[in-house]
Amino acid sequence: MSTVAEPIGGVVGDEAVDRPPEVVRSSQFAGLVRSMRPKQWVKNVLVFAAPGAAGVLFHPAVLLRALAAFVAFCLAASGMYLFNDTFDAEADRSHPVKGRRAVAARTVSPRVALSFSAALVVGGLAAAGAAGWGFVAILLGYLALSGAYTLWLKHIAVIDIATVASGFVLRAIAGGVATNVAISQWFLIVASFGSLFVVAGKRHGEHVDLGPARADARRSLGVYPASYLRYLWMVSSAVAIGAYCLWAFEQGRTHHGFPWYELSIVPFVVGILRYALLLESGLGAAPEDVILGDRTLQVLGVVWIGVFAAAVYLGR
Repeated sequence: MSTVAEPIGGVVGDEAVDRPPEVVRSSQFAGLVRSMRPKQWVKNVLVFAAPGAAGVLFHPAVLLRALAAFVAFCLAASGMYLFNDTFDAEADRSHPVKGRRAVAARTVSPRVALSFSAALVVGGLAAAGAAGWGFVAILLGYLALSGAYTLWLKHIAVIDIATVASGFVLRAIAGGVATNVAISQWFLIVASFGSLFVVAGKRHGEHVDLGPARADARRSLGVYPASYLRYLWMVSSAVAIGAYCLWAFEQGRTHHGFPWYELSIVPFVVGILRYALLLESGLGAAPEDVILGDRTLQVLGVVWIGVFAAAVYLGR
């Protein structure tokens, strides 16, 4: 009986394939870059939200600290994605999409993945130092939360959704801490329930994509009925819309002139409704793909940012 040695270049299908070392290194590098999830860095623009809403984002010192916070979160989050991929590799191999991840596909070994993960996390913490010790503390909290999610919390229904949503909220709070901008209660409510809306939609998209096999992919997914996830995104979107409207009208009472704040409600609400329609269509498993792939949603986002910016910088 013959045996097949472990190939230098990994496994393709069921056959071992020997490849030159330079090809292996190139393949590993490409796999590591994909595992960093560059598309998901769009989440980290939340660090600009607090200074942007306060109208101080373009002050040179504030902008530099916000950029340092953005880079720190990109590096740290990418490091945690690799950490997660390493521990989830076996389960990912049975997933139609996640099975193509570098560690699950054996393009990158777990040892290399964990080493690169540690380097990214250290790089993120080093960049965080430029944004102040308060920001470093929040980033450490994010890393601890992400690690707990990978090892434990992702398997507990409801807690897994709350944990992922907390990651979005921590980014928004971190931007305020990094730039010394006070966080209002309205900002926290909108950020918290807006995040819950997106994460509930993400779980619903995974629910649709995986079908009956969802419990095999992740234990908590087998607990959620589609109707519960739909209820969750309805409640969270309603609270986010209500809080944003109350904040906008409150701002309108203290800022005279053209009602920019009140006008910003329109693209905000229509954008929420558009995203909800996409969720109802079975999308949402990858929020970054929804945002980057829907032109109408992008236009609504640009309009909202433009009106909001006019409210902050012209409505004083």
